[in-house]
Amino acid sequence: VVRQGKGNKDRVVPVGLRALVWVQRYLDAVRPRLTTKHDSGYLFVTIWGKRLARSTLTILAGRAIRDDAHLKKAGACHVFRHSMATQMLERGADTRHIQAILGHEKLETTQVYTRVAIGHLKAVHEKTHPAERKPKSRRKKTTRAAPDKG
Repeated sequence: VVRQGKGNKDRVVPVGLRALVWVQRYLDAVRPRLTTKHDSGYLFVTIWGKRLARSTLTILAGRAIRDDAHLKKAGACHVFRHSMATQMLERGADTRHIQAILGHEKLETTQVYTRVAIGHLKAVHEKTHPAERKPKSRRKKTTRAAPDKG
């Protein structure tokens, strides 16, 4: 459950197994060392055990995007949201499911996130459009001549 996410909205967001493994490692090995004096109850905390500010999360995400992913984009956390939505759409997720995960009231808002790379659109078109299907090979029917009765 995300409490007071973007727009101060609470929402339920699915979390994948890979992310859960990393969160558990953080909970087991890191967080206890940060909350020795003060436990704010927040999942992610500062080195003083207090709530991690959104701006700090943005800075950390920005570093990961620039340094680890080698992307030169601004927006940090927004880049993750946009990438997730686009990649889910490209892998066949329904737009309404993406809308629910992102917490959008209007489908039009979600469609802004789900602009798909033209290369992907071309590949989907070639794979699914009826006119793009390769014609089935037609074998010539050979007819045998009837034996001469004469």
